Amino acid sequence: MDIKKYELFVDVAETGSFTKSAERIGYTQSGVSHLLKSLESEIGLSLFIRSKKGVTLTHSGEILLPLIRGLLSSNEYVEETIQDIKGYEIGKIKIGTFTSVAISWLPQIIYLFEKKYPKIEISIKEGGTDDVEQWIDDNTIDIGFLSERHINKMEFIPLYEDPLVAILPINHKLSKNKSVQIEEFNDKPFIISTIGTDYDIHNALTDAAVKPFMKYSCTDDHAIISMVANNLGISILPELIARDYKNIIAMRPLNPYYCRKLGIAYKLNDMLTPSVKKFIEFAKDYITNQ
Repeated sequence: MDIKKYELFVDVAETGSFTKSAERIGYTQSGVSHLLKSLESEIGLSLFIRSKKGVTLTHSGEILLPLIRGLLSSNEYVEETIQDIKGYEIGKIKIGTFTSVAISWLPQIIYLFEKKYPKIEISIKEGGTDDVEQWIDDNTIDIGFLSERHINKMEFIPLYEDPLVAILPINHKLSKNKSVQIEEFNDKPFIISTIGTDYDIHNALTDAAVKPFMKYSCTDDHAIISMVANNLGISILPELIARDYKNIIAMRPLNPYYCRKLGIAYKLNDMLTPSVKKFIEFAKDYITNQ
């Protein structure tokens, strides 16, 4: 089994281009094409559809992609464990996250982690809740930062309770209150995060049987804040996102209290490499001491 060919297969599947993968890995385009044709010949299946616009996976390729990612993860687990036994602290960690964590926690966590473990490589993919769950499921990432309310068939390590808060234009009448009753959102012009990017606000409104006038929906939390600041509506967001924008919006606690429980998720029964275990413990210590 030639691991390099499998790694190349996954890379081309992600980039959709022999040229981009060749540049990333340091091969020639013809070298990439030759190795993948060799892999297709070895397994007796066509993996890619080649066109002028690039390459896409065949049906066989789509079936094999998550399995090969899993195989590569298992191989990495063995290699890292061997190095860990020898006392070498090396490895690779693939992390999935959404915007609030990527901005609030990860930069400092990664900075401090790399100072302690300079030979461990970290890569990050940013997306919505559904994206991160899918990446965990198909072995694109090792771990993902997620909200506990939307965990399915995954292990979850709770880290932080993040209150949901009302965000309002600074001159809004509700901004005069110390807190905002969630019922106040009934029939009000509301800016909501697109379903699939964040479920916690949708769930809070459903739990409270509150039905705002859904005026706009956005995939980007910062766009929601900007729209609120410009008097286009009101919204609810996690405090972790909203707290840095108090100069342009009014932020008030919700009554009753709602929150999202953030943590690290990984595939059920997955074997975590030594470097991933180190990162999880490091992140837990960092967030606990904040």
